[in-house]
Amino acid sequence: MSRNVAAIDLGTNTARLLIAQTHPFRQILLQRVITRLGGGFTREEGLSAAARARALAALTQFAAEIRAAGVERVRAVATSAVRDAANGAEFCRSALEETGISLEVIDGDEEARLTLQGVISSLDDGAGDLSVFDIGGGSTEYTLAQGGSVLFSRSLPIGVVRLTEGKSGVVAMEDKIGRELDRLKRDLEREGMVERFAAGTLIGTAGTATTLAAVQMQMEDYDYRKVNNFVLGLAEIEAIYRRLLPLAPAERLEVPGLEPGREDLIISGILITIITMRLFGFTRMKVSDSGLLEGLALEL
Repeated sequence: MSRNVAAIDLGTNTARLLIAQTHPFRQILLQRVITRLGGGFTREEGLSAAARARALAALTQFAAEIRAAGVERVRAVATSAVRDAANGAEFCRSALEETGISLEVIDGDEEARLTLQGVISSLDDGAGDLSVFDIGGGSTEYTLAQGGSVLFSRSLPIGVVRLTEGKSGVVAMEDKIGRELDRLKRDLEREGMVERFAAGTLIGTAGTATTLAAVQMQMEDYDYRKVNNFVLGLAEIEAIYRRLLPLAPAERLEVPGLEPGREDLIISGILITIITMRLFGFTRMKVSDSGLLEGLALEL
């Protein structure tokens, strides 16, 4: 029997809601709000008051949509910013009290597993090994998968909000990304997976990857159907980086395809992408608009 379900992905930069009908699966509503929940994050206090307020406002909006759609089942997850925050549990209690939404804080392995399910659902060719990376606001998850099964996954503390707010500039960001990716490569080598990861089909998901596709296509109005399975070469990504780097954040918003709220974060996201591709020898990246949110909905 068909029913309406809802999935919520409360990320470090973006909150997303998907309401769908099951049997057969059909998207009813998709909403996205840039909350920058990780903005102003500190080790001592965790989530800032302003960031909590922005996220709670988005969740309140989502709760109203869920009620209006007659949703029977909801699963809402929070990722890096909330799981790393000293006040993360307090924030989840506030969310439940104020919006009725119960947030489940998931670890990096579960985030990678769900993201993989979402990515596979929209791939035009899921055969062979898939090397998936999901650049978030607080962390980036790397997954090697085959046939829908996770063979290896790691969550690295190199999200775009964390890097942009925590590092003084491009050189410092490059240093942090390089050190974390060297550690990833060593972990892959220890498990005998590094050559397999480097030989897989590289799939980029989440905001950086989809923005790169939209910018390359000069997309005035975002269309996920055109973004899904779009392939970018390393040289094209490097050209976008050279184009955006000298611009002030406000000037970047004049570039077709660049979404408001990402104008400062896009530089760190592209750096993660380029350094990943260079380190493992990837020359092409396939983009997936589907990820954690879709994986949640499909499991519901």
